Amino acid sequence: MEKILYLECESGISGDMTVGALLDLGADRTVLKKALDSLPVTGFHTEISRVKKSGLDACDFSVVLDAEHENHDHDMEYLYGHTHPGQDHEPVQEHELVQDHEHMQEHGHAHSHGHVHSHGHTHACGHSHEHRGLWEILDMIRRADMTDHARSLAEKIFRILGAAEAKAHGVPEEQVHFHEVGAVDSIVDIVSAAVCLDSLGISKVILPRLCEGQGTVRCQHGIIPVPVPAVVNIASAYGLSLHVTEVQGELVTPTGAAIAAAIRTGTRLPEDFVIEKVGLGAGKRSYERPGILRAMLITPAGGGAETDRVCRLETNIDDCTGEALGHVMDKLFLAGARDVHYTPVFMKKNRPAYQLNVICSREDREKLEEIIFSETTTIGIRRMEMERTVLKRECRRINTSLGEAGIKTCTLPNGTKRVYPEYRDVVLLSEKNTLPYQEAYAIIKAEAERSIAKEGEE
Repeated sequence: MEKILYLECESGISGDMTVGALLDLGADRTVLKKALDSLPVTGFHTEISRVKKSGLDACDFSVVLDAEHENHDHDMEYLYGHTHPGQDHEPVQEHELVQDHEHMQEHGHAHSHGHVHSHGHTHACGHSHEHRGLWEILDMIRRADMTDHARSLAEKIFRILGAAEAKAHGVPEEQVHFHEVGAVDSIVDIVSAAVCLDSLGISKVILPRLCEGQGTVRCQHGIIPVPVPAVVNIASAYGLSLHVTEVQGELVTPTGAAIAAAIRTGTRLPEDFVIEKVGLGAGKRSYERPGILRAMLITPAGGGAETDRVCRLETNIDDCTGEALGHVMDKLFLAGARDVHYTPVFMKKNRPAYQLNVICSREDREKLEEIIFSETTTIGIRRMEMERTVLKRECRRINTSLGEAGIKTCTLPNGTKRVYPEYRDVVLLSEKNTLPYQEAYAIIKAEAERSIAKEGEE
């Protein structure tokens, strides 16, 4: 069954808020500990606790840095957030240690901002911090003990963050480095978010908008506006919808924006849905709004169709070989395209050509455009965003009289289910049982329909 995650970002989003919400939904803490233990990073431990935010019980995930790695460079208000009398961050039970490298007193959520520098730079306060480049961090992620899907997601999030920082500073990505403190905090938050999402088996993420504050904050480079440059760059590149609230302060961190951009698959909720489970992730700052990220596992009501948004790319190509076009199609599918097809067309001077059409998610658009430009002779790509209605679907494997086969089940708005056997399995079982393809297909389909009907009666 597809798992749909709805993130309600009315109080913004950060890395620790995301991890807390996913842990509250039931992400496997043992799997998370195993991944964090394998990271080639020292000087931190993580803590999971229950806290009260505006009287609501929420899960708090904290990356605690030791004294050596504690940040002494950034303005404390910016680093640790705005604090007010009567702050509502109240622990309600003992912290649970997920990983314990070296202990330090927790101050709050560190902010990771990339910048350009030379290694070995000593800061004015007399503390010297290491700095890590984007490629070094990606190598650390590749060496961690996690599934391929979680690793790929963690890399994607950090690449989004690195590209946003590079654009903010006007330099190539390879010249962006992160303070030791910010790098450790972001590495742990991002890896944890990727591992937790993978652990929950999330297939779709609905994220309508990000609520952000206003005003200014102080960082190492001086006073900067809210939303901070990295958040603005990510929102621009990935079409994230921002809603500016009356809050004076930062609600959306660069790490939170990068996570949102990487995992979002849609912006519109089903017209009617059932909430299966709710998770609350606590933030470290106190504003007029409760600092929580609410995450919900939902199912469309009645099992009917749902609406989301996709991006369509198209370009006309009249001077590219058939072999090259076939290669491009394979690369586009491997890179995440939802659909790829060619249409014969006639261009100027009656030259026969092909129109390449690609359907993809908005977050994959830039990556797929790069493939098209590098692998074909085109010099321009048209794009448009489109709404689509899709049926609820489920992929599973069943035992049949011919052998095990994969099937896809689609549910119509009226609740009727349609069964489609997987092509490759039908081919294999038809050959194994020396049956014509059509006959094997009919047998598998009929037995699958009977099995599903029997399940509905139970």
